[in-house]
Amino acid sequence: MTNLGILISGRGSNMDAILAAIKAGRIPGARPRIVISNKPDAAGLKTASEKYGIPTRVVPPEGLKGWDYDKKLVAALEEAGVTPEDGLVCLAGFMRIISPEFVRHFKMRILNIHPALLPSFPGLHAQKQSIEYGVKVSGCTVHFVDDGVDSGPVILQRTVPVMEGDTEETLSARILEQEHQAYPEAVRLFTEGRLKVEGRKVRIL
Repeated sequence: MTNLGILISGRGSNMDAILAAIKAGRIPGARPRIVISNKPDAAGLKTASEKYGIPTRVVPPEGLKGWDYDKKLVAALEEAGVTPEDGLVCLAGFMRIISPEFVRHFKMRILNIHPALLPSFPGLHAQKQSIEYGVKVSGCTVHFVDDGVDSGPVILQRTVPVMEGDTEETLSARILEQEHQAYPEAVRLFTEGRLKVEGRKVRIL
């Protein structure tokens, strides 16, 4: 059984999708233990506690940066039973860059989802970048987290067309539908032990 910790900063729609899949029995190997936010007003905290009965916690930055802050996250995760031995940390709209020390602590046990087909358009406003560049296809990427920004090994990708007249909002909505399918699927594959990382490549067994 994989103990799951989810980090959010806002409404947590991908968190909701993962927890819904677990509740429906589609990820039998995952046990959600805690949802943590850096923001006390994150709407996803209420969703986690009231809709799913998952413990929540706010870890405010209080001016801390890098590992000085992240070690507080590690403590909260491990207190909830999410450890480097049997845990998985999912970043679901967590609007902070996690430190290399955090990445090393949970090596290859941190997943993130990005609203573009990496390695294209990393960082913020990926949907806007896609439209401005003029690509015809966009999508989302679930990947392992490494020391870089949106640069870890790719697990799954889903594509959507970029329509004539798309705005950042309309493209974001189309991509989000695919995010809600891809992220739970990646979590399921991880909990089933079906992801094998070989350099930059992730083999699905």
